[in-house]
Amino acid sequence: MAATKKARSTTKKKAAAKTPASNASPALPVEGIKPYQPKKGEEYMNDAQVEHFRNILLAWKRELMEEVDRTVGHMKEEAANFADPADRASQEEEFALELRTRDRERKLIKKIDESLEDIKTGDYGYCEQCGVEIGLSRLEARPTATLCFDCKTLQEIKEKQMA
Repeated sequence: MAATKKARSTTKKKAAAKTPASNASPALPVEGIKPYQPKKGEEYMNDAQVEHFRNILLAWKRELMEEVDRTVGHMKEEAANFADPADRASQEEEFALELRTRDRERKLIKKIDESLEDIKTGDYGYCEQCGVEIGLSRLEARPTATLCFDCKTLQEIKEKQMA
């Protein structure tokens, strides 16, 4: 019986090592910046919270800009005029996918800049439609959020109805 307990214990440890911890934080925009832990009775969007989200936005923007630089370097290094049309087409498709990704990131950088501007004006963290607090957990998940959960839900419902 002692051998069975030991075997189960060893099996559980191996399984735990293979699977991610259940208390692992969700995917964050920026690695290394832990979610803000509000203190009891703390005022919403106080200086500490604003600084936390400013740091997230700036670090996220810096990562995206570095990715743009890597893409430009990669495309310069890898650009070749292949004689084989299939090779040329493959390279063009790869570049097109990279450029599409960078275009999406360019739009995200614009949203980050708008969020940084909202921080300067004191509008960050409040819904642009109804004015209520967006919420720390929503901002942690999407630091560029401009709508509260309810307004975003309504917007998505309207978009589905129009489609």
